[in-house]
Amino acid sequence: MTDFEILLRKAGYSVPQAAEHLDYSEGHIYRWIRGEERPRDGVIRLLELEIQNRRKPDSGSFTFIDLFAGIGGLRKAMEGAGGRCVFTSEWDKYAQQTYLANFPDNRPIAGDIREVEAAAIPDHDVLVAGFPCQPFSIAGVSKKNALGRLHGFDDETQGTLFFDVLRILMAHRPAAFLLENVKNLKSHDRGRTFEVIRRKLEDDLGYTLQTRIIDAAHFVPQHRERIVIVGFREEVPFSFDDMHLPLRGHRVMRDILHPENGLEEPERHYTVGGNAVVSDKYTLSSHLWRYLRDYAAKHKAKGNGFGFGLVDGDSIARTLSARYYKDGSEILVSRGKRRNPRRLTPRECARLMGYDDEFRIPVSDTQAYKQFGNSVAVPVFAEVARIMRPHILSLTENQAESARKVG
Repeated sequence: MTDFEILLRKAGYSVPQAAEHLDYSEGHIYRWIRGEERPRDGVIRLLELEIQNRRKPDSGSFTFIDLFAGIGGLRKAMEGAGGRCVFTSEWDKYAQQTYLANFPDNRPIAGDIREVEAAAIPDHDVLVAGFPCQPFSIAGVSKKNALGRLHGFDDETQGTLFFDVLRILMAHRPAAFLLENVKNLKSHDRGRTFEVIRRKLEDDLGYTLQTRIIDAAHFVPQHRERIVIVGFREEVPFSFDDMHLPLRGHRVMRDILHPENGLEEPERHYTVGGNAVVSDKYTLSSHLWRYLRDYAAKHKAKGNGFGFGLVDGDSIARTLSARYYKDGSEILVSRGKRRNPRRLTPRECARLMGYDDEFRIPVSDTQAYKQFGNSVAVPVFAEVARIMRPHILSLTENQAESARKVG
């Protein structure tokens, strides 16, 4: 990757966006990316200045590391509670692109965490990880069973990544950790998978452990149940009961859909024209709409619940999945009886996951759908981070005081 491509990613621009912003052709941008030409010094200075202006001060009440970071949902939650990120690991290059566009750090993103020695990771107060959930999810288990493959802790590709969390916890002994996974983690393999997790964290490493399954519908118009695992190195009076959970349904789809009435500016190819109406590209073709209806009718006749999810402004949506890019069937926006429904735009997906409109989306629609479908619902974890904060600080302050006495 050339220096200019890294700079462009940190600035959060795709090639078309950079061409428009810098007033150069896309051909120029691609030649600079490939290193075939050198961009003018003024272009470099402009991008560096924009990155510098977007960086947050290098301070925080506590430090944390962001493992299996995705596009940074857990980082946003911890930063909102006063945390400062000192290390990031994410292997997917497109997720890295979105992460860099929104968190333009001076340090690079580490790739495969299995290739990173624990000693190379900075000391930190909190370990944060949305460790890969496919081996533990209902859909993931069904698929692996059908293919005759192992899953859970027997899966050699993803199940064992949890042990990288363990080795880092063992090496650094941070004050706390925050882990996220699918609801099914607790019931996978008749509870044996979670019992291994609990035993490793509590019995082997000595952390206190608390868990809670939380539905994102308390904060966003989407039913999305995830297990939240919080651990502390020492006994603290942390309780999930201290969370403020608004009533589910207080936010509905109308709150995240494009208003299409001119109240927002057109954005990229998502919305067009003076009223910023959703582009026709997101409307389902008649062929696909007919297929989805026939598919739903067939399974309904068999007594199954498979089918599309149609929403209007007053709805709460199903869970947004990483496969949304395929046909969008789990969340289709109704456009009345005379028009085919449409998919959500990537910006609407961002809002559905609790990202504000300042969040940059520098990737293609396909990659954006995958990224938001794999993300956490940010407000859920912002609330968890909020109630963790005083206990993190109490442990880190006690540790600092003990170090001063020893010194």
